Amino acid sequence: MDPMSLVDELAAAVDALTFAPPVTSVYNPLIYARAPLKRYFQRMWSTKPPALLLGMNPGPWGMAQTGVPFGEVSSARDWLDVEATVVPPQDQHPKRPIQGFACERREVSGARLWGWAQERFASPEDFAKRFFVWNWCPLAFLEESGRNRTPDKLPADERAALQAVCDASLVRMVEALQPGAVIGIGRVAEGAAKRALGSDGPPIGTILHPSPASPIANRGWAPQAEKQLKTLGLLN
Repeated sequence: MDPMSLVDELAAAVDALTFAPPVTSVYNPLIYARAPLKRYFQRMWSTKPPALLLGMNPGPWGMAQTGVPFGEVSSARDWLDVEATVVPPQDQHPKRPIQGFACERREVSGARLWGWAQERFASPEDFAKRFFVWNWCPLAFLEESGRNRTPDKLPADERAALQAVCDASLVRMVEALQPGAVIGIGRVAEGAAKRALGSDGPPIGTILHPSPASPIANRGWAPQAEKQLKTLGLLN
């Protein structure tokens, strides 16, 4: 199965959803950043990896810019080598413009995750033999102030509609990828995996989220995540 067909199905399904204030802008990088995302899949998709590393949704300076999960610009461009044209959507938040690979803002979470991968593995292909990184939800939600609103903070009816679409897509993605385990990057992503996949899918675990909002992650995310992955049997 071509995984990009699953991506395109998800892109269309979430694009049909509606969201009310306090969300005023919704970014769908599966559509406007499809070109670099396709390169990411071409380079990093390898069936039956030991684990799928599952994030929650795009950050405004990461996947929202490059289309790559946790796609901090320099990592996506210089290590993953997936730079391609990003066509900004017409409806943009004035405080969070989509600049693609020209974006100079740095997403700390993405820099930590992909920076660890670059230090730990000889090449992106070497990393891809063990892990594939994806997000449960592909949309970025912005309030009028420009503040990022995570999916778990949406109103109940909007959250339920989003969950139905994203859970179903995750099931299909896992069926296609066939990972040995699904590891939530943070507890929210772990919870989404458990809800979507239940007990019939691969084992589900979690590692620390690399967010700078986490005091624990700020005390050295990489060695803590490495230890957790070793405990899960996913690294030597």
